[in-house]
Amino acid sequence: MQRRKPAPIEDVTASSDSSIPIDLSLEQHYSVSELAAMWALSERTIRRMFEDEPDVFKYGQGERRFKRGYTTWRIPESVVLRVHRKQRKAS
Repeated sequence: MQRRKPAPIEDVTASSDSSIPIDLSLEQHYSVSELAAMWALSERTIRRMFEDEPDVFKYGQGERRFKRGYTTWRIPESVVLRVHRKQRKAS
C-alpha cells in the first residue's frame, strides 16, 4: 500500500487580524508521522514541539493495568503554522 504524500503547507492567514475565528474542522490535519517526514525530524521531536499547544486533537486510551495506552494526534494546519513561526523567530 502506498501512502499519499501530504500537501504542502500554505499560509492561509490573509491578514494579521486575529479576531477572525478559524473553523478547525475545515482545515487540513496532519499526523505526527506526516509532520516528521515533512520537517525531517523524529516523531518524538514533533510530539515534544506540539505537546502543550492548544487545538491539537489527542484521542485514545490511557494506560491500564495490563495494556499499553495509545494516543492518536491530529494537528491542524493553523497550529502547524503557528509553531513554525515561533520556531523561526526563536532561531
